[in-house]
Amino acid sequence: MLASTIMELVALPSSGLQADLLIGAGCVATVEAAAITMGEFGGAPCFNRAIKAGTISMLDATCPALHSGFQAAQKGAPFLPMRGLIGTDILANRPDWRVIDNPFADGGDPVVLLPAIQPDVAMFHAPLADRDGNVWIGVRRELVTMAHAAKSTLVTVERVQEESLLDDPKMAAATLPSIYVDAIAEAEKGAWPIRLWNTYDLDGEHLRTYVDMARSEEGFAEYLATHVTATEQAAE
Repeated sequence: MLASTIMELVALPSSGLQADLLIGAGCVATVEAAAITMGEFGGAPCFNRAIKAGTISMLDATCPALHSGFQAAQKGAPFLPMRGLIGTDILANRPDWRVIDNPFADGGDPVVLLPAIQPDVAMFHAPLADRDGNVWIGVRRELVTMAHAAKSTLVTVERVQEESLLDDPKMAAATLPSIYVDAIAEAEKGAWPIRLWNTYDLDGEHLRTYVDMARSEEGFAEYLATHVTATEQAAE
């Protein structure tokens, strides 16, 4: 299955099955991430194959660097300074990152300037939203950063409740206000087979099956036909 839309994919700060599916389906031209991996289930097969074949470009980063880029966009700043990258191979391969001397020091104090990362669209799945479009994100504060930084934000949730999350003192502090959310859709088990915090665990058997099948292009195509396009057709 080849996609008609090719994107630059940015993971905050890493991804696994989600990115691998998009890459295998031909939806991705460039990846910026700290890692694309299936964790305890091994490497991400489609990502690894695409990197070896040179069919996608990789902008290697670190977790703090990606968070800094998103935080810069969140604040409306063109860049954010960060330490810890001086002398690394990552810095040597990122010409878009700049090193300057700290202007508040007397010299000899280099810092790295990281450009703002402002995605066109931020997408994530959460356990709960309300009819006003507020989304409960729990302790996942990076989701707030994503929504603040992006031009638009699309969210799928396990369920939508009638009562406002912002009216509940126990839920309000961990709720992303609707002003940062462009659209929500109810999608039960929308994170499956990945775990969703406080909701359900990962499906290890299914993830092992995916890794085994996706090691070849033929196996990946079979996986898509069985678990993705067949589901789309059934929904129609």
